[in-house]
Amino acid sequence: MVLAATKVPTLSLESFLALPETKPAQEYCRGIVTQKPMPKGKHSTIQFELAVAINAQVKPEKIAYALPELRCTFGERSIVPDIAVIRWQNLPLDSDGEISDRFDRAPDWLIEILSPDQSVTLVMEKIIFSLKAGTELAWLVDPMAKSITVFTASLPQVYLAETEIQESLTVFAELENWSITAAEVFDWLKI
Repeated sequence: MVLAATKVPTLSLESFLALPETKPAQEYCRGIVTQKPMPKGKHSTIQFELAVAINAQVKPEKIAYALPELRCTFGERSIVPDIAVIRWQNLPLDSDGEISDRFDRAPDWLIEILSPDQSVTLVMEKIIFSLKAGTELAWLVDPMAKSITVFTASLPQVYLAETEIQESLTVFAELENWSITAAEVFDWLKI
């Protein structure tokens, strides 16, 4: 399956945001609308388990909150990362003091899980754009290669699950007592 891209030069970001949500979600970049692939077993398992694992570390201390499939609109784009981790102080609130439905900023930590037949180049472009717009940390999880590429302001680093020496993945600095390896992430696929 190849991502369907539709060039709609007259469609503005505001018009796109007014459209009804679709499943799977659509993303917007400069008049181009792309639909994310429908998640399958490996993707869904990693997405669920990773969000739970991150929230177990960040939510009790109100460091951040990991939200799956959250629409984030910033820099004339609207993206839906597989997991968006938002620092607690950056969580938008509505007038009732509840979490807002609109997230008009780049996620602090963005996680994308590659699906079969998904373009790694387009996903990396979205990650790089997000880093330039303020994202501090991004992970590109590739279930087929059993690898996690970590993006920060410096050069990306690739972590392989099937190596003898397992290094901890880069996480938020506040999580100095928590570590997770690529092997641990991919072990969730073993049922």
